[in-house]
Amino acid sequence: MGSGVVTESGRTSDGTAYEVTGPAEGPTVALIHGLGLCRRLWSDHLRLYADRYRTITYDLYGHGESAPVPTELQPASLTTYATQLVGLLDELAVAQAHLVGFSIGGMINRRFALDQPDRAASLVIMSSPHDRGAEGQAAVEARAAAVRDKGALATMDAALIRWFTPGHVTAHPSHEELVRTWRVGADAESYAQATWVLANGVRELINPDPPITHQALVLTGENDTGSTPAMSHAIAAEIQGAETVIVPRYQHLGLMEEPNAFTEPVLGFLKRIQS
Repeated sequence: MGSGVVTESGRTSDGTAYEVTGPAEGPTVALIHGLGLCRRLWSDHLRLYADRYRTITYDLYGHGESAPVPTELQPASLTTYATQLVGLLDELAVAQAHLVGFSIGGMINRRFALDQPDRAASLVIMSSPHDRGAEGQAAVEARAAAVRDKGALATMDAALIRWFTPGHVTAHPSHEELVRTWRVGADAESYAQATWVLANGVRELINPDPPITHQALVLTGENDTGSTPAMSHAIAAEIQGAETVIVPRYQHLGLMEEPNAFTEPVLGFLKRIQS
């Protein structure tokens, strides 16, 4: 997977691993990966941001090269991960950033916007869940329980079916290898806690009071069964003026299958709100 030119990298005082690419004088964009993945998820996207944006990628607690969830922030919650991002931006001396969050990342950036409204320049909520209904919520909680009882790979095979379009893994086995490697590499306890946050964190994001008021883009794949088009429309309906984009054909990890299809709408949105 290709990547942009890294201009800065390191670990923050709480053990968050990060990289910065792009021009130092450009507007800052922070990319937040999904559950069981890591900052390498964005490797094929960085070249698209490279000319204009100072782009931060980082690993959530217990994922990739980051330290596990700090004891004082356990059990993990959306606020835990929003606090992690605050610390990262503080140490990089970033006053405000556009926040692009994928899946649980799109929950984290909403929590961040509610807690730190002046520090979020805008939100891109990508393939992120919302109100699942009783049946859908029960299914996600059951998966979280399976991870707690049986380990990180307990739900992996079923996830691959939900995440990639039919035939993609056969044609591109490296993508399956990557997501398996990233999940196995996560700290077991941190991953189990994050799985529960993904399952239950949506409850605090439904019709928040006060509401999110940031300029926002909400997008997902047409066939994403966990972060459905209906959910994206519902999220957008709760944020005044939010835009919605449904990317044809793709499922949850469409951004790995076709990075341009997901990043080009983001870049178009960022250009419009900055013009």
